[in-house]
Amino acid sequence: MAGLDPLIHAPARLQVVTMLSAVSEAEFATLRAVLDVSDSVLSKHVSALADAGYVRTRKGVRAGRRTTWIGLTSTGRKALREHVAALRQLIDGVD
Repeated sequence: MAGLDPLIHAPARLQVVTMLSAVSEAEFATLRAVLDVSDSVLSKHVSALADAGYVRTRKGVRAGRRTTWIGLTSTGRKALREHVAALRQLIDGVD
């Protein structure tokens, strides 16, 4: 169906972009804990989203520890809005 974005349709990626849509950015560890996935699994999802320009990452230090912050880009917000609109259109067709 037109409008569904296969890149963000995967449940974990959809959760990531949905969570990021509510904040300016989130710490990698927070996303990992909420999704209940390993570092490597989340890293692969974030990399795929970053390669598409949907998220940006930045390294920083918090409480003396190195961390990665992830934020949704304007391209990612647009992709999420279009994906959600396509999902709503699908749902509207269900009795």
